[in-house]
Amino acid sequence: MPNASSLQLRDYQQQAVDAVLTHFRRHQSSAVIVLPTGAGKSIVIAELARVARGKVLVLTHVKELVEQNAAKVELLDDDLSIYAAGLKQKMVHGKTVVASIQSAARNLAVFNDAFSLVIIDECHRVGDDEQSQYQTLLGELQRHNPNIRVLGLTATPYRLDSGYIYKRHYHGKVGSENGVFEDCIFELPLRYLVKKGYLTPPKTFDGLSAQYDFEQLSRPTQGDYSATEVDALIHHQGRATTAIIEQLIQLSQHRQGVIIFAASVRHAAEIMQLLQNASAELITADTPATKRELAIAEFRAKRIKFMVNVAVLTTGFDAPHVDLIAILRPTASAGLYQQMAGRGLRLAPNKQDCLIIDYAANGFDLFAPEIPQAKPASNAVAVQVPCPECGFANTFWGKVDNDGDIIEHFGRRCQGLVGQSAVQCQFRFRAKICPDCGAENDIAARNCNSCQSMMVDPDKRLKEVLSSRHHHLFRVDTMLLTAQDGALRVEYIDVEGNQFSETFRLQTAAQRRALYAAFLKQHDCRPGLKLAQYKTADDVIADANRFKQPDLLLLQRKAKRGWQLIDKFFDYQGRYQIGANFRD
Repeated sequence: MPNASSLQLRDYQQQAVDAVLTHFRRHQSSAVIVLPTGAGKSIVIAELARVARGKVLVLTHVKELVEQNAAKVELLDDDLSIYAAGLKQKMVHGKTVVASIQSAARNLAVFNDAFSLVIIDECHRVGDDEQSQYQTLLGELQRHNPNIRVLGLTATPYRLDSGYIYKRHYHGKVGSENGVFEDCIFELPLRYLVKKGYLTPPKTFDGLSAQYDFEQLSRPTQGDYSATEVDALIHHQGRATTAIIEQLIQLSQHRQGVIIFAASVRHAAEIMQLLQNASAELITADTPATKRELAIAEFRAKRIKFMVNVAVLTTGFDAPHVDLIAILRPTASAGLYQQMAGRGLRLAPNKQDCLIIDYAANGFDLFAPEIPQAKPASNAVAVQVPCPECGFANTFWGKVDNDGDIIEHFGRRCQGLVGQSAVQCQFRFRAKICPDCGAENDIAARNCNSCQSMMVDPDKRLKEVLSSRHHHLFRVDTMLLTAQDGALRVEYIDVEGNQFSETFRLQTAAQRRALYAAFLKQHDCRPGLKLAQYKTADDVIADANRFKQPDLLLLQRKAKRGWQLIDKFFDYQGRYQIGANFRD
């Protein structure tokens, strides 16, 4: 029998449940709710299963989460079945069935009831491959009930291969056009849980005494970094590993439990050797189940201080006493970073905070999951930038001064949804202009979104023009703004002291428009934020910090006119970064 009084929902948990009920009463589209690690997703799942009409299927990918979700569901409704080979239970007769996706996908014929609701825990694992286990099972469930509601829960609503897992956010911002789920209908920030005392305050640092240098790694376009490449780099940085482990041993004296995330099995073995005089255990994907369960039990009982693991203890693992997280592996995934850091945020007796040390300098912000890209600079913070066209308050990485005012931001396109059809706002803070039709495109676009013509790759273009002896690259080291006879002089100086300059006059409205098009707009550190009405060169110079210098100038020598500016390259990271400098 249902027992609603045996489990008291927190305010935000009830809000999440209400958001789901409201959405599915009005819409059939799939939905996502985002709750940080430690927010109690299993309690929300249990309450939804209790109040839902008809049969409910709860899916997840590891047996630990199957057990956890089933335990919470049973507190509210004992009409429960578990279908998971790993737990040696395969029953589907209950009103709520909690299942592992692996077991369910291998036995589709068993799930022939008309389920009214399917809830997917850790739903960021759901891809759009129609042959995947999740999509195969969802297809079967929809065959039996075309009106089935699909809900996902996650702490990290994005995937490396496709971005956000939803298409629209209830705050009025765009997700990803390739999102597997339609709508994000509720999201709770981590900062709220910490402020309310529901989670342990994190103290995050980059490597304190030592740090791995992974700058040589090529950032993947899909998936995470190459394990082989990472392993090779770590192998040549043995001294860093020694210094890091020595520091962790010292820090652990005042900590209850330490989790170390290693980059590879070989790396983990090296760490274990350095921890040989400490209380430590190692878990990898190849660790036998019985040995893994024993090691985790010993760690939870605090008979082991260090738990070293390789891509294992990121989901479905709960040891509340952990108060030191050491990340010794690089990742391109903001979601994985949050999963690792989140292992130490649960409350426990005598636990004041959790120290999170990123020895791989991954650059993600634990409190800014709405920006799933790595920080473009170590001092970048989340900033709000209103769109000048639709007014949407975008959240981008940026830099601020001591007063909190924006110095620079790194946004590309407005994330707001506009109109009754909720389409993405067209305003671009930064853009690549199509040379064929003049349309604005994302700065990383390969094809023009208007005329579909191929956008020229900067390196390919530079290679072509530099083959001519009349072109040279000028690598900018310094940019100076000065006034000269009432005009604005922009002087560029390269690493060898060579100079190149531009001059802009501001006497007429046409000249000021030319200044805006050729300099102000291109160099603006805060695109989209209103510029002052500059009427004199001194006005521009007084606001010099607003304008960033380019990395490269492409120059062409022309008869009788000398070197002429052809193009400017900002935030350039290609092969010509240290290319030939301008020569007289």
